[in-house]
Amino acid sequence: MKKITALILTLVTMMVCTAMIPAVSSADSLYIIPDSDTRELTRAELWDYKYDTLLYAFNEIYARHGYKFETGSRCYNWFIQMPWYQPNASESSTNHHEAYSQCSTIENRNVDLIKDVRREMREMGTTNPKGKGMPEPPAQNVDKPRGFNFVKLKAGQKLPVYAAPSAEAYRANNGKALVNTNGAVYALGWDRGWMLILYEANIAGQYRVGYVDGAKIRGKIPALDQLSWDGSVQETKTATTLTDDPALTGKALTQLPAGARVTYLTTMYNSGAWDYIETTIDGKTARGFIPAGVLPDTGLDMTELNPGLGDG
Repeated sequence: MKKITALILTLVTMMVCTAMIPAVSSADSLYIIPDSDTRELTRAELWDYKYDTLLYAFNEIYARHGYKFETGSRCYNWFIQMPWYQPNASESSTNHHEAYSQCSTIENRNVDLIKDVRREMREMGTTNPKGKGMPEPPAQNVDKPRGFNFVKLKAGQKLPVYAAPSAEAYRANNGKALVNTNGAVYALGWDRGWMLILYEANIAGQYRVGYVDGAKIRGKIPALDQLSWDGSVQETKTATTLTDDPALTGKALTQLPAGARVTYLTTMYNSGAWDYIETTIDGKTARGFIPAGVLPDTGLDMTELNPGLGDG
């Protein structure tokens, strides 16, 4: 039990921090632009931020009103860490038009201006790499990994774990990866009938993130949200390691060369930031984590693509 507790404490660290910068005690440090809800922003000051950071800056305005981001999306993974963020209980809160109508005139004006600046950056072919990055998120409680919640599964099951939501996908541990439901299992959500979980692997001192087939689970099936991914195809800027254990060991699933074409899914956060991607290993589909920064900055989000909200 002590070993598992210690490992969970380490896993909590995996989901809490996005930048290796000193912590700031001010409550303002929990916001990207603390007064974007009360003051008209200027074009010049927004050009002081990175393109990617501005994605979160305009979604921060929606988040203040409890907008429900799609589970698994990069904005969900970021704002769920914030103590001030309280997602609305109503499913209608995922409606972008409703979120827009809840904002004040100043907030709507700031959303539009941020999107305009991001559009200008795209037209100029720059991500503004020397601009301001993301703030450090607050320290977290130690009861569970951020984003992944404990799920109670019927004991006595040993379920195969795959690196992507398919029985044809790559399977770690020489094709033998499995989760024992007698141990603690944490889940993020469902992907086409497969549950994305985080659990302690049979190998001591290692955790694994992977998928189990919901049809194989005996007993009560956890009620979890459907996961939402970005899905853009990108190329790695440098060689990197793909891992399914960004919490403890960083043990490699495979090595990716510079220029490898991968599908970007989302970003999760810890003592750095991890991009969750899809690729292939030995001809089989596999998903895993690479350090953020290996892929080009994208910063696209569904709140930019819906009619009436612009395509910032």
